[in-house]
Amino acid sequence: MFGTRSPFRKEPATEAILVSHGQPSRFEDGEAYLNDLARRVARLVPDWIIKSATMAAPAALDAAVADLPAGAFVYPLFMTEGWFTQTALAGRLEGRNLHQLPAFGCHPELPTLTSRLILTALTASGRDAAETEILLAAHGSASGPAAGDCTLQFAEKLARKLPGSKIRVGFLEQSPFLADVANMCSQQAVCLPFFAGNGFHVTDDVPKALEKGHFAGTCLAPLGDAPFLPELIAQTLKSANERTLAA
Repeated sequence: MFGTRSPFRKEPATEAILVSHGQPSRFEDGEAYLNDLARRVARLVPDWIIKSATMAAPAALDAAVADLPAGAFVYPLFMTEGWFTQTALAGRLEGRNLHQLPAFGCHPELPTLTSRLILTALTASGRDAAETEILLAAHGSASGPAAGDCTLQFAEKLARKLPGSKIRVGFLEQSPFLADVANMCSQQAVCLPFFAGNGFHVTDDVPKALEKGHFAGTCLAPLGDAPFLPELIAQTLKSANERTLAA
């Protein structure tokens, strides 16, 4: 968990906690990753207390939530709204007067920000977006359609921001599988991992699927590593607080 206070604030700070799934097999890595993100967000909202906890780390989330005041915000660092956010996380927060915000991957500005990120990467490599395939490598779910549907909706919005580019989506845990979709991509394709962190799925599962699919293009960093993420979270928290105060 991580918390930071501004020593100069004149009013009680608003509090928030960033929550991610984390890495069950190496939960310390997930905690460290989220702690670092919390620090970067805290620098942008110095009058707030920003904490973090993963669901994978034993007792970390429960301990962090227990210290939150009524009305604090919970920011789910997940790419989709599905079982983890709507059932697992919501269940852990049940009975507490906290505001659970929409998942990171569902932010309405994310397609625009992502398109700019991709265009910057393509320009740096001398590529034309209209001639480049974009492969979204996503998790998906074998137990229900919600996660996959959220990803496909994001892909449709991203396609509107990148006219001329062909957007493909491949999943680790549902059809169409990433290896199969990667096999259809040209050598000019760019893979963007649609993940909120840089854990095992990104470092191992995605590369293995791309290798299996003989993917010859290039792979970008996951969206969870995007430079715009701290500012996006900070603005989301401030906007949510303004709406709460105006209600």
